[in-house]
Amino acid sequence: MKTYEPFKIKDLVLKNRIVMPPMCMYSAPDSIPTEFHFLHYGARALGGAGLIIVEATGVVPEGRISDNCLGLWSDDQVAPLARLADHVHGLGAKIGIQLNHAGRKCGAAVGKIYGPSALNYSDDGKYPDPVEMSGEDIGFVAGAFASAAGRALKAGFDVVEIHGAHGYLVNQFLSPLSNKRHDGYGVNFEGRSRFLQDVVRAVRTEWPEEKPLFLRVSAEDYAEGGMTPTEMARIIDRVTRDVDVVHVSSGGVTPVPPPVFPGYQIPFAEMIKVACEVPTIAVGLITTLEMVEEALCNHRADLVALGRELLRNPFFPLLEARKRGIELPWPEQYKRAFS
Repeated sequence: MKTYEPFKIKDLVLKNRIVMPPMCMYSAPDSIPTEFHFLHYGARALGGAGLIIVEATGVVPEGRISDNCLGLWSDDQVAPLARLADHVHGLGAKIGIQLNHAGRKCGAAVGKIYGPSALNYSDDGKYPDPVEMSGEDIGFVAGAFASAAGRALKAGFDVVEIHGAHGYLVNQFLSPLSNKRHDGYGVNFEGRSRFLQDVVRAVRTEWPEEKPLFLRVSAEDYAEGGMTPTEMARIIDRVTRDVDVVHVSSGGVTPVPPPVFPGYQIPFAEMIKVACEVPTIAVGLITTLEMVEEALCNHRADLVALGRELLRNPFFPLLEARKRGIELPWPEQYKRAFS
């Protein structure tokens, strides 16, 4: 089965095509991994996932989604994350980390929150009004992404993923619904694309060329005048020299909920894979091995991420293989379950 074939990109070799995507756990009160993280990610590594991507990790304190999110803005955060990376490696999986700045969707207790424009995310009072970022602010944040990538390298991660989706800062710059700037970082398509390009170039100064760099995007805003898959493909074309895999999601830049159904984002991954000639990760209510196989065998994506399904069943990769007579190495401690 295609699901269980290896996947190679640059110096990364995955034993299968199943990815655990980043999912916020809100369980790091000091912005460093706790025992929970070792259990949580370790269980999915033990269960057979090829690649585990650690939850959105703030590149600055005001870049966290909440006070209980991980961070990588300090050298003091390297050693705890290195222990987590070593733990996952020891259980047989590769590990990546998603670097993020929440922008106007920062829910952490900080003095100010920032965005491309001084536009609140919603009218429900959940977030304070953001401060429109200056040119100096923009340069500082791009540098913070780069520094965090350098720390991720020291910590031993196999992949860095830039979070450009779900309505967080990079996504806010890209979408015309949240970016109303009148300078070189707004106005038109070229301006709105510029911050992402700055971040990608900055990250590549610290993240070696031989190591794969992933980008998470929201291909559709589900609101009039917002991002479309066609425009997102144009944006991705501007960074594919430095980005190796695109992880395709949707929504989040406004409170408008997406119309969800099983596999609802797979067509976006397929479109970007074809249009940009770049490997993609499909994600979005994918719950069965048949859905995974369909996406892979029909060349709609190169990898498939299972979020909720891996939360429910950490052993999905191994159990689904066993049901089909595919022999994979089980943890020695659990083999007697089948004797």
